[in-house]
Amino acid sequence: MGDRESLTSAELAEIAAKTIEHYNLNADSFFEGTRDHDVSQNIAALLKAIAGVGPHHILDFGCGPGRDLKAFRALGHHVIGLEGSTEAAAIARKFSGCEVLVQDFFNLQLPNNYFDGVFANASLFHIPKQLLPKVLLELFNTLKPAGILFSSNPRGENQEGWNGDRYGAYHDHETWQVFLKAAGFTEVDHFYRPPGLPREQQPWLASVWRK
Repeated sequence: MGDRESLTSAELAEIAAKTIEHYNLNADSFFEGTRDHDVSQNIAALLKAIAGVGPHHILDFGCGPGRDLKAFRALGHHVIGLEGSTEAAAIARKFSGCEVLVQDFFNLQLPNNYFDGVFANASLFHIPKQLLPKVLLELFNTLKPAGILFSSNPRGENQEGWNGDRYGAYHDHETWQVFLKAAGFTEVDHFYRPPGLPREQQPWLASVWRK
């Protein structure tokens, strides 16, 4: 896996197209393989950090087939999904009963100052680092003042590249902090997952940020 400083517009288009197509082709199996994953720790981390009494308006960024949409809705929140894969979005709508926007992560169209929280579980790592400042600023802008961004990504040594048909960027905590702070966020908390295991067996970096 390489580390590219600069990707061309054609390469970025290929990254978006191939990664989305992977999820289109594997939407059903991805749903079956992940629907029982316990991410209640992540959901709780987001909701704990949001000020005020709910129900809250939440964007599930990269909602996939809708597991977490359904969980947020069951808790009484107003939640909208955003997903690049049309196939996964269709499953998510049916499974959760929620609205799901179909948007390429590289070309977002989001309302300003609208959401109390953005839940980005296993999604932002698909953003090449050269586009990450742009995407983070768009998420910053779609949050209300003091709104909360939660992210969970597979951690790494700040490398990026293809992993099969999916493109990913894998940051350590220090580098992730640099990107988020540059976008205007203040860190609330971070932790590694799954809980209760030695660090080398915790491949996920979760973090909570306030606008």
